[in-house]
Formats: sequence, C-alpha cells, structure tokens
Amino acid sequence: MTHSIRTDTHTPYLDGDRDWRDTATRYALLPLRIFLGVTFIYAGLDKLTDSAFMKSGGSGSIGDTMRAVRDSSAIPALVDLALKNPVGFGYAIAFGELAVGIGVLIGLFGRLAALGGALISLSLWLTVSWANSPYYYGNDLAYLMAWLPLVLAGTPYLSLDSMLRARRRQRAAGYR
Repeated sequence: MTHSIRTDTHTPYLDGDRDWRDTATRYALLPLRIFLGVTFIYAGLDKLTDSAFMKSGGSGSIGDTMRAVRDSSAIPALVDLALKNPVGFGYAIAFGELAVGIGVLIGLFGRLAALGGALISLSLWLTVSWANSPYYYGNDLAYLMAWLPLVLAGTPYLSLDSMLRARRRQRAAGYR
C-alpha cells in the first residue's frame, strides 16, 4: 500500500500566495471589533446624553439602578462603592465605554481597549446582570466573552496599532 501527500488541500502562505480562506482568517475578528466598538461608543454616548441617567436618584437614574441591584449582585461591595458617588460612577462608565469603543474601532492600543471592555462587561455582569435567570438572559456575560478574542489577538489589521508597528519596523530597518 502506498501513501502519498495530497497537494490539492489548503496550504496557507506557501509561495506567498493567499486565497480567500487566508483573507477570511486574517480579517475574521474585524466584524466583532466593529460591532463592539460601535456598540460601546453608542452606549457611552447614550449615557452621556440621557439626562435621567446621570442623576443620583429618580426613574432611570444610575443611582436607582445601583440601589435596585445591590442586594442581588455577586459583589455588593462594588455596588456600595458606586453608590458613594453614583453620578461620578455613571460618568466613569460612560467615558470608559467611549474610550474602549474608540480604541477598538480605530485600533489604538487594541488589546488594552479590549481588556477595558472586558472589565466593564465583567463588572456589569457581576453587579447589574448577576440575578438574571437563566444566566444567558443577561447580555453582559456574552459581551465579556466577545471581548476575550480581541484581548488575545489585539487589533492587528486595519488599525493604528498596525500602522505604528509598520512605521517602527521601517525605522528599525533603516538603522541597520
């Protein structure tokens, strides 16, 4: 019996040729990056422009939301910390979401921005969404899981990070 190697199978990057599968693999995280970036920018702007949200009390306010979830959260001490200054906490979350969204969307400090998004999602899951039953009704856990591939991979394509990395390589090659 003779065994041979099939030559018609997918062989990435041999001879420098790339096919559609290589391109799809290369840009696979781009739709996720765009979705998360736009969503977090929208969430931050929505909080900043909602006059009811940025108050310590009243219907739809950050203060009332924090008081409502305090006893059902996984970490009540985190909610207590937010309740010391609910308006300040609301602004911190809103500006954090904006920074994360912009960073991931334009690809500047992509891994750091994705880590920030993961931490925001984790804190919201452990506080606001913790009591959802079954657990998959809360979207914060899904957002946390969506951020993790970007934490691992960063923003290597179509990003300021890749542009800066290419510029550093060019400068380093010029010094040789």
